[in-house]
Amino acid sequence: MKVILKQDVETVGRKGELVNVAPGFGRNYLLPRKLALEVTASNLKMIEIEQAALKKKAEEERKSFQAAIQKLNQVSLSFSRKTGEKDHIFGSVTAADIKDALALQGFDIDKKRIVLPEPLKRLGDYTVAVKVYHDDKAEIKVAVVAEESPAEAATETPAER
Repeated sequence: MKVILKQDVETVGRKGELVNVAPGFGRNYLLPRKLALEVTASNLKMIEIEQAALKKKAEEERKSFQAAIQKLNQVSLSFSRKTGEKDHIFGSVTAADIKDALALQGFDIDKKRIVLPEPLKRLGDYTVAVKVYHDDKAEIKVAVVAEESPAEAATETPAER
C-alpha cells in the first residue's frame, strides 16, 4: 500500500515522502492516526506544493541549527561520583543528568535527544551525541571522575594539593 506521510514516522520515513507500507499497517495505524494520506492525484499535487515550502523552511532551520551544533561541540561536562572497586561508580550518569548540566550552561535540550544507549557506570571520558536537527548531531565531551571523599582531602598535606 502506498501512502504519503503527513508527519515524520520513526523507521518509516519523513513528512511528505511517498512510502510503500504493509496494507494492515497503513489502514490500521497510519491512516486512523492521520499520520499519512492515501495516494490520489489531488493528494499528490497538494503534497508537492507543501514539500516545496517545507524544503525552503527546512534549509533555513538547518542553517540556524548549525550555530547551535558548533556551540554544543565545544561543550565539556564533568560529573563527580563516588566510586567502588575497579572504577565502578555508585549510581550512574544518565541522559537526565546531562540534560541538567547542559541547562546550567544555557542549552535547552530534551533528554530524548541525548543519545546515550545506557547510563555511564564507569569512570572515564566519553563522547555523547546530541540530536539537534533530524540527522545533524553534535558531540559533547563527558568526563566521569571520582569524587574526593572528605577523609582523603583531610589526610593530604598542602604540598600534595
